[in-house]
Amino acid sequence: MGVRSVQRALAVLQELNLQPYTSIARLHARTGLPKPTLVRLLRTLEEAGFVENDQRLGGYQVSALVSSLSSGFHKEPMVVEAGRPWAIAVTRKHQWPVSISLLDRDAVVVRFSTVPDSAISPFHATVNMRLPLITRGMGLAYLAFTCEPEFELIVDMLRASDDPEHALAHHSRELRRLVEHVRSVGYATRAPHVEPKNSNTIAVPIFGSDNKVKASLGLTYFTSAFKSQEEACARYAPVLKAAASEISQDLARLNRAP
Repeated sequence: MGVRSVQRALAVLQELNLQPYTSIARLHARTGLPKPTLVRLLRTLEEAGFVENDQRLGGYQVSALVSSLSSGFHKEPMVVEAGRPWAIAVTRKHQWPVSISLLDRDAVVVRFSTVPDSAISPFHATVNMRLPLITRGMGLAYLAFTCEPEFELIVDMLRASDDPEHALAHHSRELRRLVEHVRSVGYATRAPHVEPKNSNTIAVPIFGSDNKVKASLGLTYFTSAFKSQEEACARYAPVLKAAASEISQDLARLNRAP
């Protein structure tokens, strides 16, 4: 039997890692832990240096020390290896942060991000952030372009969940209409109601040599920098599509390498 306090602390740390900052009320809603317990856990994590309480933002956030917890993990999917230089190149040219996400059951998880290379990133960190498949650009870019058998399996999983982020999975006609639109334009964006509304993400799929989706590639920008979402998409969707195509070619070369 595991040590319950350790399990609780890890659950809190994992939830904190999904948001730029969060409150005790949100942690209580997401983890189900009593608020007094959360206060004790947060105080302990803060004393250990893994959590910071930023009163200006009204919440808690992980510190840079959290990155040390993954320093011993070296195995990286080949699509991330192939995509890293292209993501960095896009950020260097256009300034906005770019991320690569992989499927993880009912969500995509950011496995690489150029947030540290961007001086105008809307987020302080995104690596390991879980993004829902319907309401987030990077999730929808994966879901919309996946093959039909995988699509049906994923949607069945989403329907079994009571998470409001998956609500559209229960409305087949509306979901199909959204997916067809994304396929027709070749990219996905974040749902309008999703916070934070001061930013948005444009995302495209990355295909393997078998024409199956391996990951999604996304660029996040401040909405105030453009007159409309259409203007931002017109500028950056072609950039992302070109980068995704190059990543697919590099991925094929890596797979052929002895």
